[in-house]
Amino acid sequence: MLAALIDGRSRTATELAYHAGVSPQTASSHLAKLVQARLLAMEAEGRFRHYRLAGPNVGHAIEALLALAGDGERYRKGPTKGIEPIRIARTCYDHLAGRLGVALTHMMVKRKLLKPSGRDFRLTPSGEKFLRKFGVDVEKAKHPRRAFARQCRDWTERRPHLAGALGAALAARWLELRWVTRVPEERYLIVTNRGRTALKGLFSIKPSDIFM
Repeated sequence: MLAALIDGRSRTATELAYHAGVSPQTASSHLAKLVQARLLAMEAEGRFRHYRLAGPNVGHAIEALLALAGDGERYRKGPTKGIEPIRIARTCYDHLAGRLGVALTHMMVKRKLLKPSGRDFRLTPSGEKFLRKFGVDVEKAKHPRRAFARQCRDWTERRPHLAGALGAALAARWLELRWVTRVPEERYLIVTNRGRTALKGLFSIKPSDIFM
Protein backbone atom coordinates (compact mmCIF):
# COMPACT_ATOMS: atom_id res chain seq x y z
CA MET A 1 0.00 0.00 0.00
CA LEU A 2 2.90 2.35 0.71
CA ALA A 3 4.40 1.59 -2.70
CA ALA A 4 1.05 2.40 -4.33
CA LEU A 5 1.24 5.88 -2.78
CA ILE A 6 4.85 6.62 -3.72
CA ASP A 7 3.74 8.85 -6.62
CA GLY A 8 2.50 11.42 -4.10
CA ARG A 9 -1.19 11.08 -4.91
CA SER A 10 -3.87 10.08 -2.41
CA ARG A 11 -6.07 6.97 -2.60
CA THR A 12 -9.02 5.55 -0.69
CA ALA A 13 -8.83 2.53 1.57
CA THR A 14 -10.78 0.53 -1.03
CA GLU A 15 -8.27 1.39 -3.75
CA LEU A 16 -5.34 0.50 -1.49
CA ALA A 17 -6.97 -2.79 -0.52
CA TYR A 18 -7.20 -3.64 -4.22
CA HIS A 19 -3.51 -2.76 -4.75
CA ALA A 20 -2.49 -4.93 -1.81
CA GLY A 21 -4.79 -7.82 -2.66
CA VAL A 22 -6.43 -7.83 0.78
CA SER A 23 -9.94 -7.24 2.11
CA PRO A 24 -11.06 -3.66 2.89
CA GLN A 25 -11.26 -4.59 6.58
CA THR A 26 -7.64 -5.80 6.60
CA ALA A 27 -6.51 -2.71 4.70
CA SER A 28 -8.29 -0.39 7.15
CA SER A 29 -6.55 -2.04 10.09
CA HIS A 30 -3.11 -1.62 8.51
CA LEU A 31 -3.85 1.92 7.36
CA ALA A 32 -4.79 2.95 10.90
CA LYS A 33 -1.41 1.68 12.14
CA LEU A 34 0.45 3.46 9.32
CA VAL A 35 -1.30 6.74 10.18
CA GLN A 36 -0.49 6.23 13.87
CA ALA A 37 3.16 5.63 12.93
CA ARG A 38 3.11 8.92 10.94
CA LEU A 39 3.98 7.18 7.69
CA LEU A 40 0.62 8.14 6.18
CA ALA A 41 -1.68 11.13 6.45
CA MET A 42 -5.46 10.75 6.21
CA GLU A 43 -7.98 13.29 4.94
CA ALA A 44 -11.74 12.76 5.24
CA GLU A 45 -14.02 13.88 2.41
CA GLY A 46 -17.63 13.08 3.25
CA ARG A 47 -17.80 9.38 3.98
CA PHE A 48 -14.54 8.67 2.16
CA ARG A 49 -11.08 8.65 3.69
CA HIS A 50 -8.13 9.43 1.46
CA TYR A 51 -4.61 8.37 2.37
CA ARG A 52 -1.29 9.77 1.20
CA LEU A 53 2.34 9.57 2.28
CA ALA A 54 3.02 11.78 5.27
CA GLY A 55 5.86 13.57 3.47
CA PRO A 56 8.76 13.34 1.04
CA ASN A 57 11.03 11.59 3.56
CA VAL A 58 8.62 8.66 3.63
CA GLY A 59 8.81 8.47 -0.17
CA HIS A 60 12.62 8.49 -0.03
CA ALA A 61 12.57 5.67 2.54
CA ILE A 62 10.26 3.52 0.43
CA GLU A 63 12.35 4.11 -2.69
CA ALA A 64 15.48 3.10 -0.76
CA LEU A 65 13.82 -0.03 0.65
CA LEU A 66 12.63 -1.09 -2.81
CA ALA A 67 16.20 -0.73 -4.11
CA LEU A 68 17.59 -2.62 -1.09
CA ALA A 69 15.08 -5.42 -1.57
CA GLY A 70 16.18 -5.87 -5.18
CA ASP A 71 12.66 -5.27 -6.42
CA GLY A 72 14.05 -3.31 -9.36
CA GLU A 73 15.86 -6.33 -10.81
CA ARG A 74 12.80 -7.48 -12.74
CA TYR A 75 12.57 -4.02 -14.31
CA ARG A 76 16.18 -4.06 -15.48
CA LYS A 77 15.95 -7.40 -17.29
CA GLY A 78 14.30 -5.82 -20.30
CA PRO A 79 10.87 -4.68 -21.49
CA THR A 80 7.95 -6.43 -19.84
CA LYS A 81 4.37 -5.50 -20.55
CA GLY A 82 2.82 -3.63 -17.64
CA ILE A 83 6.01 -2.70 -15.81
CA GLU A 84 8.27 -1.08 -18.41
CA PRO A 85 6.44 2.32 -18.31
CA ILE A 86 7.27 2.61 -14.59
CA ARG A 87 10.95 2.22 -15.38
CA ILE A 88 10.85 4.87 -18.14
CA ALA A 89 9.24 7.74 -16.21
CA ARG A 90 7.37 8.06 -12.93
CA THR A 91 7.20 10.27 -9.87
CA CYS A 92 8.87 9.34 -6.61
CA TYR A 93 6.57 11.25 -4.26
CA ASP A 94 6.81 14.66 -5.99
CA HIS A 95 9.98 14.44 -8.12
CA LEU A 96 10.92 12.75 -11.40
CA ALA A 97 12.24 9.19 -11.26
CA GLY A 98 12.98 6.24 -13.53
CA ARG A 99 15.21 6.58 -16.58
CA LEU A 100 13.93 10.10 -17.15
CA GLY A 101 14.78 11.38 -13.66
CA VAL A 102 18.16 9.63 -13.63
CA ALA A 103 19.10 10.89 -17.13
CA LEU A 104 18.21 14.49 -16.26
CA THR A 105 20.22 14.31 -13.05
CA HIS A 106 23.21 12.69 -14.78
CA MET A 107 23.16 15.38 -17.48
CA MET A 108 23.11 18.17 -14.90
CA VAL A 109 26.02 16.63 -12.99
CA LYS A 110 27.99 16.03 -16.19
CA ARG A 111 27.53 19.67 -17.24
CA LYS A 112 28.41 20.83 -13.71
CA LEU A 113 24.97 22.32 -13.13
CA LEU A 114 24.73 20.11 -10.05
CA LYS A 115 27.60 18.90 -7.88
CA PRO A 116 27.29 15.90 -5.52
CA SER A 117 27.81 16.92 -1.90
CA GLY A 118 27.33 14.11 0.63
CA ARG A 119 23.67 13.04 0.60
CA ASP A 120 22.72 16.12 -1.40
CA PHE A 121 23.50 18.03 -4.58
CA ARG A 122 24.75 21.59 -4.71
CA LEU A 123 23.19 23.77 -7.38
CA THR A 124 25.87 25.81 -9.14
CA PRO A 125 25.30 29.37 -10.45
CA SER A 126 25.24 27.99 -14.00
CA GLY A 127 22.72 25.37 -12.87
CA GLU A 128 20.46 28.01 -11.38
CA LYS A 129 20.65 30.02 -14.60
CA PHE A 130 19.87 26.91 -16.66
CA LEU A 131 16.78 26.02 -14.61
CA ARG A 132 15.47 29.56 -14.65
CA LYS A 133 15.72 29.53 -18.45
CA PHE A 134 12.68 27.27 -18.71
CA GLY A 135 10.79 28.57 -15.71
CA VAL A 136 11.80 26.50 -12.67
CA ASP A 137 11.13 28.61 -9.56
CA VAL A 138 14.49 28.14 -7.85
CA GLU A 139 13.95 30.89 -5.26
CA LYS A 140 10.70 29.35 -4.04
CA ALA A 141 12.39 25.94 -3.77
CA LYS A 142 15.00 27.38 -1.40
CA HIS A 143 12.49 28.20 1.33
CA PRO A 144 10.45 25.06 2.18
CA ARG A 145 11.37 23.21 5.37
CA ARG A 146 12.88 20.26 3.56
CA ALA A 147 16.13 19.30 1.85
CA PHE A 148 16.80 21.58 -1.11
CA ALA A 149 18.49 19.16 -3.55
CA ARG A 150 18.65 15.64 -2.16
CA GLN A 151 20.19 12.58 -3.85
CA CYS A 152 17.55 9.83 -4.00
CA ARG A 153 18.67 6.38 -5.13
CA ASP A 154 16.37 5.21 -7.93
CA TRP A 155 15.01 1.74 -7.17
CA THR A 156 14.88 0.57 -10.80
CA GLU A 157 18.01 2.24 -12.13
CA ARG A 158 20.17 2.01 -8.96
CA ARG A 159 21.53 5.49 -9.64
CA PRO A 160 20.59 8.80 -8.00
CA HIS A 161 17.90 11.14 -9.21
CA LEU A 162 17.23 14.66 -7.99
CA ALA A 163 14.83 14.90 -5.05
CA GLY A 164 14.09 17.55 -2.43
CA ALA A 165 12.39 20.91 -3.02
CA LEU A 166 14.40 21.51 -6.20
CA GLY A 167 13.47 18.10 -7.62
CA ALA A 168 9.81 18.84 -6.85
CA ALA A 169 10.06 22.23 -8.59
CA LEU A 170 11.64 20.62 -11.66
CA ALA A 171 8.90 17.96 -11.84
CA ALA A 172 6.16 20.58 -11.38
CA ARG A 173 7.56 22.57 -14.30
CA TRP A 174 7.73 19.48 -16.53
CA LEU A 175 4.07 18.80 -15.75
CA GLU A 176 3.12 22.46 -16.25
CA LEU A 177 4.80 22.55 -19.67
CA ARG A 178 3.13 19.22 -20.52
CA TRP A 179 6.47 17.60 -21.23
CA VAL A 180 5.09 14.76 -19.14
CA THR A 181 1.50 13.89 -18.25
CA ARG A 182 0.04 11.77 -15.48
CA VAL A 183 -1.89 8.60 -16.24
CA PRO A 184 -5.09 8.21 -14.15
CA GLU A 185 -4.81 5.43 -11.56
CA GLU A 186 -1.27 4.55 -12.70
CA ARG A 187 2.12 5.29 -11.16
CA TYR A 188 3.94 6.10 -14.36
CA LEU A 189 4.18 9.25 -16.50
CA ILE A 190 3.91 9.64 -20.26
CA VAL A 191 6.67 11.66 -21.92
CA THR A 192 4.91 13.71 -24.61
CA ASN A 193 6.27 14.76 -28.01
CA ARG A 194 6.99 18.16 -26.45
CA GLY A 195 8.97 16.40 -23.76
CA ARG A 196 10.98 14.40 -26.29
CA THR A 197 11.80 17.62 -28.13
CA ALA A 198 12.91 19.25 -24.87
CA LEU A 199 15.07 16.25 -24.00
CA LYS A 200 16.96 16.52 -27.26
CA GLY A 201 17.10 20.30 -27.63
CA LEU A 202 17.33 21.72 -24.12
CA PHE A 203 18.85 18.84 -22.18
CA SER A 204 21.00 17.27 -24.93
CA ILE A 205 19.64 13.81 -24.06
CA LYS A 206 18.90 11.34 -26.81
CA PRO A 207 15.30 10.09 -26.44
CA SER A 208 16.67 6.63 -27.33
CA ASP A 209 18.52 6.69 -23.98
CA ILE A 210 15.16 6.93 -22.21
CA PHE A 211 13.05 4.70 -24.46
CA MET A 212 15.63 2.02 -25.30
